Amino acid sequence: MTLTTQVIDELVKVRPPQQSARAAEIAALIRFAGSVDVVQGAVEVSAEFSRAAAAERLVSLIRDFLDIPCALRGLPGHSHERRDPAYRVEVSDRSTELVRKLGLVTRAGHRVIGLPPQVISGDIVDIEAAWRGAFIASGTLVEPGRSTSIEVNAPCMEAGLALVGCARRLGMSAKPRESRGIDKVLVKEPDAIGALLSRMGAHVTRMVWEEKLRSRESHNQARLTNFDDANLRRSARAAEVAAARVTRALDILGEDVPEHLAEAGYLRIQHQDASLEELGRLSDPQLTKDAVAGRIRRLLSMADRHAADMGIPDTRAAVPRD
Repeated sequence: MTLTTQVIDELVKVRPPQQSARAAEIAALIRFAGSVDVVQGAVEVSAEFSRAAAAERLVSLIRDFLDIPCALRGLPGHSHERRDPAYRVEVSDRSTELVRKLGLVTRAGHRVIGLPPQVISGDIVDIEAAWRGAFIASGTLVEPGRSTSIEVNAPCMEAGLALVGCARRLGMSAKPRESRGIDKVLVKEPDAIGALLSRMGAHVTRMVWEEKLRSRESHNQARLTNFDDANLRRSARAAEVAAARVTRALDILGEDVPEHLAEAGYLRIQHQDASLEELGRLSDPQLTKDAVAGRIRRLLSMADRHAADMGIPDTRAAVPRD
């Protein structure tokens, strides 16, 4: 079972604390999973969900809110309209009364584009309920991996911005995004994700998510430690090789080595753990790391040519085996 499924299974069991919270959740469910249409002068409300529990949640909330009958039917998958099965809730009886009480239409009868003003300015429990409804309708909890987040697909930019505003009222940072033509709302900070799960009512899933997050962070830390250890081993080996070759180069060249190259070579031998930048600071006068590297490179090249002329082993012969 995915974390998203766990969240939804937990949220559909939350009992709204007051009537306004029930209305806020219904409005969000319809806004983020359905539509309000006028067909031949009659208002029709419908919403489509990928999970039966989500559709049943909307039916139950509407019944408790206004005691209005709803039609719930399953829709087959593998059709030209949808790939997976879905569950559709339709309201036709007293639908005008429902959308007016929910604030999904204005007094003039125009559809509200974002979320109802009564939700945006409502109590904190109403804000929590709106987020709960939006998540049940089209939310995803991305499992901890390279990153983790709560994502909600919005029907339009205005609805997404309304949800961002609701998150702000809860003291959390959410951001609107557009991906492949789909408006989304993202919560990416781990502290905000955990807090939002609790605010919506998914307390148990929050604990499961936090445990997975801790496990992932421990795994990532172990990888970084191993990576750092490997880098240290490579650096130590490179310093050992460089010091051995420089020592051999000075032996080959003897008194023929130029003074400035000899100085760079002795610094490399005496300070094997130092970086090129640190060797440059130890030089008198100070040099850039590129200048130090260049002098050591010329020293080795000169010694190797001299060894070839003399028919003796070059600087690579001094490199110790692993």
